Amino acid sequence: MADKIKIAVNWAASCGGCDVSLLDIETKLLDVAAVADIVYWPVAMDFKLRDVQALSDGSVDFGLYNGAVRTGEHMETAHLFRAKCKVLVAYGSCACFGGIPGLANLASKEEIFRVAYQDTPSTENPEGARPQTEWACNGQELRLPAFLDEVSSLPQIVQVDALLPGCPPPSERVLDLVAVVTDYVRDGKVPLQGTVLADEKALCDSCPRGPTRAGKRIAQVFRPHEIAADPARCFLDQGLLCMGIATRGGCGATCIAANMPCRGCFGPTADMLDPAAEALSAIGSIAGEADENWVEAHKMKKAVRSICDPVGTFYRFTLPSAFLKRAVSDKPRE
Repeated sequence: MADKIKIAVNWAASCGGCDVSLLDIETKLLDVAAVADIVYWPVAMDFKLRDVQALSDGSVDFGLYNGAVRTGEHMETAHLFRAKCKVLVAYGSCACFGGIPGLANLASKEEIFRVAYQDTPSTENPEGARPQTEWACNGQELRLPAFLDEVSSLPQIVQVDALLPGCPPPSERVLDLVAVVTDYVRDGKVPLQGTVLADEKALCDSCPRGPTRAGKRIAQVFRPHEIAADPARCFLDQGLLCMGIATRGGCGATCIAANMPCRGCFGPTADMLDPAAEALSAIGSIAGEADENWVEAHKMKKAVRSICDPVGTFYRFTLPSAFLKRAVSDKPRE
């Protein structure tokens, strides 16, 4: 087809699962290939960044950007994709919210470098060498991307037209994106600014275990490996933290179907300012001894303090896009 649309795919700070998820739609990928040409997808084909740079602004119909923004190269590519693409999609939890790489915001760049290049038992670096953005040796010059002090989500860097959450996005939601591409090919229809290809309501509303709890208080919080969860009961009633109360539905509840609580990879619903804070508030409201209508403060604190790794639990996928998006320090940033 001479009038095929153009699609570009980029991989930033992520594990690579989002690229693989594009293949999970199996033969439906051939439907995309019938109407689209891939003009950039370096993980799958021999493309260079200069191939995108050479394209005219606005000449790429769809850009799929997966991964958080961690380095100067990621920042440059985010702006490049925004300039070249008519429709830019934040693909996957890392691009949408910062994802698991965003937990690095608990430390500064120097703290991360100190662990990686100095403090580990296997590291021998008496000179305290650190990566440099430019290095000359034997007449050759090596350039590395700058390591930014903060991890950001894609919408924090550039304007994004649509978001497809998930770690990685499930095939059903990827097919929703295929439908968006199909509508574009057929009618020239583009998604409304800020469209999220997921449910509007929280996962709790569509949970296969039922939308309501039994109302019991939580005297202690358990980690999933510490108890054998009853697959027919709400996780919260069993003292297992489940982020389904503050996370969009649309994932198919695959973790819950495997008897594992939701970890929040689909991000917040539209009306939540900070989903982790709201989830923590909800947990606090049901903490305490069972069968007590009024709970003494020390009993509530005991239950809340039994939560292991609160930040990693409540902000696992959303720390960079949270109200407080990084650890606060009185030291100046590097």
